[in-house]
Amino acid sequence: MKIGAIVQARLNSKRLPRKVLLHLAGKPALWHVLNRLKHCKKLDTVILATSTDKEDRKLKDVADLLNINSFFGSINDVLSRYYYAAKEYNLDVIVRITGDCPLIDPSIVDEIVENYKRDQYDYYGLSGDFPDGLDVSVFSFKALEIAFKEAKLPSQREHVVMFFEKNNDRFKLGFYEKFQDKGDYRWTLDEPEDYEFLKAVFNELYNEEKVFNYEGIFALLERKPELMKINKHIIRNEGYLKSLEEDKRSVT
Repeated sequence: MKIGAIVQARLNSKRLPRKVLLHLAGKPALWHVLNRLKHCKKLDTVILATSTDKEDRKLKDVADLLNINSFFGSINDVLSRYYYAAKEYNLDVIVRITGDCPLIDPSIVDEIVENYKRDQYDYYGLSGDFPDGLDVSVFSFKALEIAFKEAKLPSQREHVVMFFEKNNDRFKLGFYEKFQDKGDYRWTLDEPEDYEFLKAVFNELYNEEKVFNYEGIFALLERKPELMKINKHIIRNEGYLKSLEEDKRSVT
């Protein structure tokens, strides 16, 4: 069984242009995502999945710095990008990571993969009140192929896991409720305020010798709760909500 993390990233983000190339502690945000995943013990490989857009070739340069393979696919049909990337690299199990999560935690990724394998799910992900920015989900290539062939709505083509969750009668789904009362923590990179927050976190915690984890971030925010005010006002999952609006237009 070959298990690989596929990291989706592109440069045409509207709310924060070229966000995955913004620097944190002197390195692009995407570099931190990929580097942190290299510390996972349950992954056989990590793959950057970006688009065929000429501008996105710059993201391959970041992956090359870490000797990570890249795949180029559709800019908007992210589901097809995942499918063809998984097929090219012969993955049996796919771990989905987004490029705007520079605080992705290797220990949580490993826990999710281990739980997925133990109970033989088709799809397994985080649930409950977890910080926005630790998002990770795992699914089989077989389930991905079904979604690739059958998903029609724009939200399901852009947000890869939506087809599984909307068809829970067809897949064995599992959810890991690791955190409680942490849903108002925002650790993702989507708005200028997110960038300011993440710069503050990396300035405090980044160490080239050791990857800091979610416990270190919680401890920092206990010491400096004012940091949370930087981006606390931003709506969670704004991009997905906009995709749902596109769904309505596509069926009218």
